[in-house]
Amino acid sequence: MDADQVREFLLKLPDVEETMQWGANLVFWVGDKAIGGKMFALVDLDEAGGPVLSFHAGPERYAELLENEGVIPAPYMARIYWVALERWDALRRQELLELLSRARELVYEKLPKRTKDVLAMPPTARKKLIVARRKLLAKKKAAAD
Repeated sequence: MDADQVREFLLKLPDVEETMQWGANLVFWVGDKAIGGKMFALVDLDEAGGPVLSFHAGPERYAELLENEGVIPAPYMARIYWVALERWDALRRQELLELLSRARELVYEKLPKRTKDVLAMPPTARKKLIVARRKLLAKKKAAAD
């Protein structure tokens, strides 16, 4: 696996959005963050020697995954049961894809009802709402600056 393959897979999952944040990190969200979406995976494109991929493992699998060589507690996110891969081959491909799908499900389950309601809207209505919400957030940010 590599960053491109993971990105391609994640963007095919339902309601997944992608942003570039914190330098060269691709952050994957369940739902747009403008409507209360939450992140579930992060790919580090920097290749500066840190973890290549971090994701939500959930309390049930967290300790078990850490027993694998090359899987470590995710920096800054370990307290909420995120793990990080030090290299792309730390887990078998199929296992990693299943874990990433499960990470998305775990985060979706915890989304507030209002966010799930927006995600259930028809795509055009949802997109309109997200655009309007982003404009409102940008206006608030500009007023605060």
